[in-house]
Amino acid sequence: MAEFTDLFSAPLTFNWTLSYRCNFSCVHCYSREEAAEELSTAEICSMVDILAEKQVPFINFGGGEPLVRADLFDVATYATSKGLNVSMNSNGWLLDLAAAEKLKAAGFKSVGISIDSADAALHDDFRCMQGAWDRAVGALQALRTVGLRSTLSAVISRINYQHFRQILDLARDNGVAQVYLHNFKCSGRGFKNREELDLSPEEWKAFYVEALAVKNATTDISISFDDPVIASLPGYAENPLVKGSSCGKLSLHLKPNGDITPCGFIPLVVGNLLHDDFDDLWKNSHILNAMRNKEAKGKCGSCGSYESCLGGCTARAFATTGDFSEPDPHCWK
Repeated sequence: MAEFTDLFSAPLTFNWTLSYRCNFSCVHCYSREEAAEELSTAEICSMVDILAEKQVPFINFGGGEPLVRADLFDVATYATSKGLNVSMNSNGWLLDLAAAEKLKAAGFKSVGISIDSADAALHDDFRCMQGAWDRAVGALQALRTVGLRSTLSAVISRINYQHFRQILDLARDNGVAQVYLHNFKCSGRGFKNREELDLSPEEWKAFYVEALAVKNATTDISISFDDPVIASLPGYAENPLVKGSSCGKLSLHLKPNGDITPCGFIPLVVGNLLHDDFDDLWKNSHILNAMRNKEAKGKCGSCGSYESCLGGCTARAFATTGDFSEPDPHCWK
C-alpha cells in the first residue's frame, strides 16, 4: 500500500487563523481564550508564497474574526494572484455592503457566515452578542447583492438540533449555495460548556439519521457534514478521499504566528511554516503520523464500522481523553 505522503504531497486546504481577536465571545468557541503573536502583512505573504510553492489549492481564513485585520483584503488579493483559491468564515458583524464589495474585488471564491438558529434570540444568546443574527443575515444579503457565493455554517448543539430544517429555509431565503451542519467540538469553551450544549450519542445518531434523509431529499441547496462518525450509519453512501478525520491528512491549521497544528481543535504544534521545512513536517511529523495511523482502542477494537469511520473525530477524542486513538465520545455504537 502506498504511503499517505506518496498520495498527497501537501494538504488540499490550510485553515488559517490570522488573528484570535474577535468581537464576539461565543459559548462554544475553540479559540476565544487562545493567544498568539500576529505576523506582519509581509510575513503573511511570505507564507502564502510557501503554500503556492507547495501547490496547496485552498486557503480558508477563520479565527477569531478575519475582518478584524485591516490587511485581510490585501492578503487575499496577493493569495489570489498566486493562484490560491481563497475563502473565509465570518460572524457577519463587520460584513456590510462595502466590505462585501472589497471581498469580491480581492478574489474571494466564497464567504461563510455563521448562523446557529433561525430564531434570532437563540442565535444572539449562543453567540453572546445582541443583534448578531440581524447583522449575520445582513451579511448574507450583502454577499448576494454583490454576487459573491455565500455559505452558511451552523454548529449543531442542544439549541438547534431539532430545528435544523428552519436553518435550511433561512439559507434558501438568502440565496445561500451550501449549508454546513458542523458537529459540536469539545475544544476550548466548547469543552467547558459541553454538558450544557452537547448531545448524547443517541441524540447524535437520531440527528444524523434525520439530517441525512433531508440531505438525500434536497436538491436546491447543498448540505454538508464534517463528522466522520456518520460513516458508521447503515446506508451511508459518501465516498470521501480519506477515511475518518480529514485533519492532518487533507487539511492543516495555521495559527496567527505561523505555527502549524493538525486542525484548529487540536492544540498540538507540528512546526512553524516560516521557520521549518514544510516537506519534512508533512512527511515525518510524529503527531501527523499518529493521526494518520490510529489504533482501534476501546470499543473500536471490536466494531465492524471501524474501517469506515476510523474511530470518529480525532479532535474530540483527543480533547476528552488526551489520546487520538480512543473512541469518539459522540459514537453511539
